[in-house]
Amino acid sequence: QVQLVESGGGLVQAGGSLRLSCAVSGRTFVTSVMAWFRQAPGKEREFVAAIRWSAGSTYYADSVKGRFTISRDNAKNTVYLQMNSLKPEDTAVYYCAADRMMRVETNHEEYDYWGQGTQVTVSS
Repeated sequence: QVQLVESGGGLVQAGGSLRLSCAVSGRTFVTSVMAWFRQAPGKEREFVAAIRWSAGSTYYADSVKGRFTISRDNAKNTVYLQMNSLKPEDTAVYYCAADRMMRVETNHEEYDYWGQGTQVTVSS
């Protein structure tokens, strides 16, 4: 099994920054791609960013490109999401996810493991 634990959410004013962390434990070697998704009340869970453990290649949703940065620390089995220039529309529960397959998917149904989520609230 693989366990994911997110941290770092909170309340921030528009234009501010937050850094989310996702600690991965258990059978981490079965995971190939790590991703962040978010879900606002009444909306579908949407893809935010993804990174491959091995190559470190990154992928972003258009809505966050240039503002968010995903990174990983292989030694610590931790993935980060640095969020800058936050907007009220970024308000959501942010989830860390892991996929066993190498292909990067933006569909949340393709991911095998999930964290419990962390709330990010951006005030205007």
